[in-house]
Amino acid sequence: MFKTPEFWVLAAFVVFFALLGKKLVDMIGGALDERSAAIRRQLDEAEKLKRDAEAALAEYRKKQADALKEAEAILALARSEAQALEAEQKAQIEQRLKRRETQAVEKIAQAEAQALAEVRDAAVDLAMTATRRVLSEKVDGNVAAGLVDDSIKELPRRLRA
Repeated sequence: MFKTPEFWVLAAFVVFFALLGKKLVDMIGGALDERSAAIRRQLDEAEKLKRDAEAALAEYRKKQADALKEAEAILALARSEAQALEAEQKAQIEQRLKRRETQAVEKIAQAEAQALAEVRDAAVDLAMTATRRVLSEKVDGNVAAGLVDDSIKELPRRLRA
């Protein structure tokens, strides 16, 4: 058994692994430990990046919600301002219409008063003309003078009426 070459190869192999096996196992174990640590660091970094991404996503969603709320508030404010402006414009239009109506009524009243005064003046002129004609044809000078004096005396009272 000690004389065969296979025995010595096996013995050399066992001795070689006995002497270097521990170092080889330590080296392989160390390499695996380093690889495991590197993988753990990458997993930790990936987890941290995932948390950061989730936080950023939550922040952007919150900002989006805030922006939507602000947009809705601006829209509501614009609507209320538009309604207020519309109500104000309606009130101004109504005031203008009332003012124009009042002006029209006043113009009509002035036109009526002017027409009445013109009719009155025309009636007075006609009456005066008719009176002159009648007086010149039918009344003598003394009676006419008395009537003129009486008319002049009554003139202030009639003008006030």
